[in-house]
Amino acid sequence: MSKASAPSIEFASADPSIAQEMARWLAHLGAERRLSPKTLEAYGRDLRQCLDFLCSHWGERVTLARFAALEATDIRAFMAMRRADDIAGRSLMRALAGLRSFGRFLEREGKGKVGALSAIRAPKVAKTLPKPLPMASAKRLADADERAGEDRETWILARDAAVMALLYGSGLRISEALGLKRREVPRPGEGDVLIVTGKGNKTRMVPVLQNVLALVQEYVSMCPHVLPPEGPIFVGARGGPLSPRIIQLAMERLRGALGLPDSATPHALRHSFATHLLSRGGDLRAIQELLGHSSLSTTQIYTGIDSERLLEVYASAHPRR
Repeated sequence: MSKASAPSIEFASADPSIAQEMARWLAHLGAERRLSPKTLEAYGRDLRQCLDFLCSHWGERVTLARFAALEATDIRAFMAMRRADDIAGRSLMRALAGLRSFGRFLEREGKGKVGALSAIRAPKVAKTLPKPLPMASAKRLADADERAGEDRETWILARDAAVMALLYGSGLRISEALGLKRREVPRPGEGDVLIVTGKGNKTRMVPVLQNVLALVQEYVSMCPHVLPPEGPIFVGARGGPLSPRIIQLAMERLRGALGLPDSATPHALRHSFATHLLSRGGDLRAIQELLGHSSLSTTQIYTGIDSERLLEVYASAHPRR
């Protein structure tokens, strides 16, 4: 394994040796596994919380040898403590996944085998999905005139409408839309696809409607800031990177104006994109590619497909029917 450079990490609950391995592990995940900064931050936070708990639980600083000798009861006690803090099952799953990843890293580096981690079952997580919006409501979210009464500059309203249109029109994640560079978005009539960078820095090609490109171009023509080809096409009020939170707040205002439920979020627009395509006969594999899912099962869950719908597709499409 290549040795990734890592900044030093120090904290009171762990011995410097384990803190050093933690820093190397996070550097490895970022450099070789290409995990996002947010995922790395969450993994690091989860491991720190576990080490803090173990330090208190054992009454001594955590060393590599002590961590390798973890027992299943220690992990269960940590998970129970986190659950008592009203931590959601999905966050507990992420914490356990991070601990297992750190344990495997230590084993590969010859620093001990943390066998207890494999004996813990992952907590069950309810399959909750954002509800798709009605088609008419999804289209209205991309209309800047719906927010004409707000005390905001016109170009900002146009910007938010263009982002919403991309989320619904091409099924992008909000991070993918805000990560687009100006050179990557064609002018109306000069192209009909986008190359977006998704999770794990994987790129995919997605179609984009001409009316969506027209909304983006309208925003670009109104934007008071310089938008260089290699810079982000969507910028904040001061010209810096646009925060996803700004789009979330814009959606909250639109929810009130349009009488939509709290489930109407930017992510729900991506869900609506997939669901509406499916309801109009879209191919499941094609939708999988458009969404950037590595597994078809993820798309099945994401679009809320039930077994009856799958059997219907099978019965109508199988060549030997």
